[in-house]
Amino acid sequence: MSIDVNNESGTEVDEQAILDIARYALARMRIHPLSELSVIVVDAEAMEQLHIQWMDLPGPTDVMSFPMDELRPPSKDEEEAPQGLLGDIVLCPEVAAKQGAEAPTEHSMDEELQLLTVHGVLHLLGYDHEEPDEKAEMFGLQAAIVDGWRVEKGLTGPSPAPTVS
Repeated sequence: MSIDVNNESGTEVDEQAILDIARYALARMRIHPLSELSVIVVDAEAMEQLHIQWMDLPGPTDVMSFPMDELRPPSKDEEEAPQGLLGDIVLCPEVAAKQGAEAPTEHSMDEELQLLTVHGVLHLLGYDHEEPDEKAEMFGLQAAIVDGWRVEKGLTGPSPAPTVS
C-alpha cells in the first residue's frame, strides 16, 4: 500500500498515526495492497478555499475526500478490490482540534485526525452519510475500524465519538 502523508498545515500532527490508521482501514476494507492514497494536512485557510471551490460552502471543514479511480471494497466473492489510485484525503488540524475539544467524549486533535482519516477513506470507497441508513452503516464501520486499530496499537480509553456530521 502506497500512502503519502504531506503536512502543509504548519501544525505538528502525528503523521505516523495517520499513516498507520489509513493503512489499517484499507487493509480491513480489503483494498488491493498496491493501491495508492494521498493524505494532505492543510491549514484552515486552505481548507476553506477547497470547501468553497468544491462544495460551495463557507468556512473550513474537517475532512474532504477526492476519489480518483472509484475503487470499492470487494464483494464477498472477491478476495480483494482491483489495484488503483484511491485519491486524496485533505485534513484540517485546526477544525479537528476544535471538534475533539467539543466532542461528547473529549479527545485530542490527533485522535480526531485519526477518526477523520478513516472517515475520508470510507468516502473514497463510496460510503456516504446523507441518508439515515447510509449514516448508520458508515459510522458503524468507522467506529469498528477505529476501535480495531486502537486495540491493535494497545491504546486504552474510549475511542473518540464521531464528530463528523
